[in-house]
Amino acid sequence: MRLSIMLASIMLFLNRTAEMERLDRLAAREGGGLAVVYGRRRIGKTRLLLEWSRRHGGLYTVADQSAVEIQRRYFAEAVAERLPGFGDVDYPDWRTLLTRLARDAESADWRGPLVIDELPYLVTVSPELPSLLQRWIDHDAQRARLVVALAGSSQRMMQGLLLSGDAPLYGRAREVLDIGPIDPSFLTQAFAVKSGRELIELYTAWGGVPRYWELASEIPGGVFAQIESLALDRLGPLHSEPDRVLLEEIPPAPELRPVLDAIGGGAHRVSEIAGRLGRPATSMSRPLDRLVGMGLVRREIPFGESEKGSRRSLYKIGDPFFRLWFRVVAPHRGPLASGTRKTRTAWLARFWDELAAQAWEDLCRSRIADLTTAAGDVAACGPWKPAARWWKGNEPEWDLVSESLDGRTLLLGEVKWSAKPFTAKALARARGELAARPRPALPDRYGDHTEVRVLFVPDLESGAKLDGSEPWVVTAAELLHS
Repeated sequence: MRLSIMLASIMLFLNRTAEMERLDRLAAREGGGLAVVYGRRRIGKTRLLLEWSRRHGGLYTVADQSAVEIQRRYFAEAVAERLPGFGDVDYPDWRTLLTRLARDAESADWRGPLVIDELPYLVTVSPELPSLLQRWIDHDAQRARLVVALAGSSQRMMQGLLLSGDAPLYGRAREVLDIGPIDPSFLTQAFAVKSGRELIELYTAWGGVPRYWELASEIPGGVFAQIESLALDRLGPLHSEPDRVLLEEIPPAPELRPVLDAIGGGAHRVSEIAGRLGRPATSMSRPLDRLVGMGLVRREIPFGESEKGSRRSLYKIGDPFFRLWFRVVAPHRGPLASGTRKTRTAWLARFWDELAAQAWEDLCRSRIADLTTAAGDVAACGPWKPAARWWKGNEPEWDLVSESLDGRTLLLGEVKWSAKPFTAKALARARGELAARPRPALPDRYGDHTEVRVLFVPDLESGAKLDGSEPWVVTAAELLHS
């Protein structure tokens, strides 16, 4: 329990600093204002909003899927914690409730923040609510100088209600926070590990999702024991996690499950995904767009091509835990359910190196733009723009290509995974192979760029010394400590 509490503190105060600063600034604003907070489930929105509300003497409320009359009753009783007597009345509609809320808050000189979490649950049974909130925010809440935060996990619905151009609340928010995964550099503190291999393996299992980190921190015995207990065992809390996440969407999205199965099973082009599902390729854009919007799938295009113009898109499962689940759990639920702890771990071991290699590539690409002096010469040639893979026909693929911010230098990277530290011999061989690789056939606009080549490895043996020449070498510790 103590570790879980410490982990929660680390995730909130060390990683959510920028988000908290923005919310604090809104809370201090004399005239009040609106914040919109959204992001996929398990990502830590609730913890952030609870802490922010507590800091400022605010009120956190969360909706559920009850009938509208019960929703208003629960909301009024929650408001009564800050405005005594507010829950003593039965409110016939949301307009009456909101009007009195602003009036009582103004009389009590209480400015919030008022947090309404899981707003989509309220809107599902009260579709008129967004328009009512618009008028309330523009008039009553503004007159009372209230600070209000509207939050939700259904990204599709939150964007439709609050962020699209024709939404009633469009343009009202002073802060719009899309809460993303925790930066993987915090793995070093949350799990008290230092070796590159251990950091990569933790990221392979849990990605940057706070809830998964919290659950894993309570399981002793290393990452395999954590995965076996939480995900492979049919009684584990994450054994059916993807199905649960899809069902908790608003509206529920169980129809997206076959698409995830196809991608998780190795189909990455639209035509391949459609073929596995027995559907026309033209029918895939909507489910793929929704999965991308939910943060579960990402679209990859080769470095140097435009997102709109490229015809070589690949769709990959973006969340490391979901990737592991669809590779290990989904296709083997029968053997996992009937097996022992030892046999379940054996199933995981079959796919582990493949999963770790993919996760390590993702880490390297995601961290390039954030490199600091910890990565030595590589950082000094930057700063770098976001990185991407490059591929074309039968030509050799590049794991990582990035352009410097000044547009003068190209970084060409190769990412190598090994469960053991690289020896001097293995390192020399990998550097030699990288130096000899032909330059990728990038668009002409990159033709006059200076080129640097970088090898990314998890760990080095103590005797594997570097001579300072290219290709340069970056370890996981350097990458994650940047």
